[in-house]
Amino acid sequence: MLYKYITSLPRNVKKAILLASDTVILVAAILFSFSLRLGEIYIPPGLFEGNVTWLILLSPVVAIPVFSYFGLYRAVIRYIGPKIYWSLGSAVCIYSVVWGLVVMLSEVPGIPRSVIIINCMVALFGIGGSRALARYILRQVEDTKKKDQEGFTEITRVLIYGAGSAGRQLAVGLNHSLEYEVCGFVDDDKIMQGRDLVGYPVVAMEEVGPLIKSKEVTEVLLAIPSISRKKRNNILKKLQPLKVRIRTLPGLSRLSVGPSVIDEIRDLDVDDLLMRDSVISDDKPLLSITKGKVVMVTGAGGSIGSEICRQLIKRSPKIVLLLEISEYALYEIHQQLESICATLVSNEKLVALPRVIPFLGSVQDEARMTELIQTWSPDILYHAAAYKHVPMVEGNLSEGIKNNVFGTMTLAKVAVEQGTERFVLISTDKAVNPTNGMGASKRVAELILQAISAEKSISFESFDGRVVSIANDTTQFSMVRFGNVLGSSGSVVPLFRRQIRAGGPVTITHKNITRYFMTISEASQLVMHSAAMKGNNKDSSKVYVLDMGEPVKIINLAKSMIELSGLRVKDEEFPGGDIQINIIGLRPGEKLYEELLIGSNPEKTINPKILMAHEDFIAWHSLQEKLQTLRLAADNNDPELIVHILKELVTGYEPEPNIADYVYKEQRK
Repeated sequence: MLYKYITSLPRNVKKAILLASDTVILVAAILFSFSLRLGEIYIPPGLFEGNVTWLILLSPVVAIPVFSYFGLYRAVIRYIGPKIYWSLGSAVCIYSVVWGLVVMLSEVPGIPRSVIIINCMVALFGIGGSRALARYILRQVEDTKKKDQEGFTEITRVLIYGAGSAGRQLAVGLNHSLEYEVCGFVDDDKIMQGRDLVGYPVVAMEEVGPLIKSKEVTEVLLAIPSISRKKRNNILKKLQPLKVRIRTLPGLSRLSVGPSVIDEIRDLDVDDLLMRDSVISDDKPLLSITKGKVVMVTGAGGSIGSEICRQLIKRSPKIVLLLEISEYALYEIHQQLESICATLVSNEKLVALPRVIPFLGSVQDEARMTELIQTWSPDILYHAAAYKHVPMVEGNLSEGIKNNVFGTMTLAKVAVEQGTERFVLISTDKAVNPTNGMGASKRVAELILQAISAEKSISFESFDGRVVSIANDTTQFSMVRFGNVLGSSGSVVPLFRRQIRAGGPVTITHKNITRYFMTISEASQLVMHSAAMKGNNKDSSKVYVLDMGEPVKIINLAKSMIELSGLRVKDEEFPGGDIQINIIGLRPGEKLYEELLIGSNPEKTINPKILMAHEDFIAWHSLQEKLQTLRLAADNNDPELIVHILKELVTGYEPEPNIADYVYKEQRK
């Protein structure tokens, strides 16, 4: 009630209370200064009849105008910071000098000159201390009130890794928080170790374990935005065994100041989970094919498609055409790109604002594709539109074939007709010796582009029924094959995070299952680099394969995510752990491991992270006959015939013995 009454008082009343408080403190400070100087309690001789008393009472008259000039009565006591104390010190010193001059010019006997100096220090302590005390009391009452209202039951004790600028800003911001209590800093700089920073100790990495135990720390916040990926990975490896949740901050340029800094704290990036260096690519090849060009991206709202768009927009294209079948996904990526464009222009990183045009549509719609490509004549077409979730395509096999196979064929045909310069297919490692319809459909899409590339002149049936023969000497086709991308809509990472937040269990399909992983940013940049590589139709049998490093065991990824969340895996070794990992069995069409190459001896390219594979393909006249049968099977929703044709077309395709298509299974019950 008292807190509410004080904070609700009019501003003038609060100012009057502060003036009265300062008046009392200033008079008391001079009397105390005399007592310190004389070694006994001082009472002015003659009280109000003596001149000393009037000089003492003159002190507020001198001080308050000076204090007002320095803004001491404009500051809100609850939120005063370091800057106001600098102003306060300056104001008290100037007041002390002025009052001292008045005392010396008055030549009143009985006032030692040392009292003037002592008064300055006592007044500084009194005026500053009163505000600090008032701030502390008001903040404590306010915090208690908020805790009662918002139902806080416990405080998160944290260590801040990094005693640099970002770490200091974070500590100051957390001081305003009810949820967090800073227990110290960790830093590798030996000069900083053993010192205090904004009131908290700075310790070395070797001292972190005991400090975490003694202070009951549950989180470590990484405030090291400028550190290299290699050093960051080393830090994560050292922190992982400590069983604390590790969170991070964005780059220092994006870091908010004050209480809002708490909103910037987030979980580790998916890049951190790989614990390896990211790919750093040369930007010149990308600029050479993108700057001032018209670029089209299909599946623009998907994980890879959207990242390609974000990478493109920074390299000064003339027009970016977004094609997406999902209205929501298209709206989201269009808004993101508009925001990025505005930021780049305001930062003078883009001279001209590129046009970003969103289109709803399906790659299976030949008339729509012809209209778009004919109207805007894109120089480059990145084809990322595909159904890629293995169990989903297994259950809807006909639709997967229509979209992944015939959507690609439709788009390739229109690109050749309209003379598109470069066509890049986003493929997958699941196309190699596939055990599922999704992988087989992507391999057939590759075969289509390889066959078209090898033909000097190619015949298509047009969407209006006419057979069209086209000279194929303009469009350069690229097929880029890579594995899983961390953080994509179909990745295990978002699933594991949801399961960990829910308290488990974390589910994996097999204890030995492995996958190749790369970050979305890395994969997208390398896809764009492959488009920049020169080639011609003689290279039709070549498929670009991204070097994704060593495959990762999914169970190890799950354990890392649990441990980096500050939890312990519940298993036979630690039955009292927090999160259990359950093995649920392989899903329909799922392999234990993936491959990137069908053949062997891939060629190196100018980019060490991109290899070029030589793989056999089927000539167009033979492939076309099989595709006609495959289209008929898809249109009639005949999974048995689809699987039969895929086995004839795709080398190494070994489907599950039981067809998983939902309609097919239901009809045969």
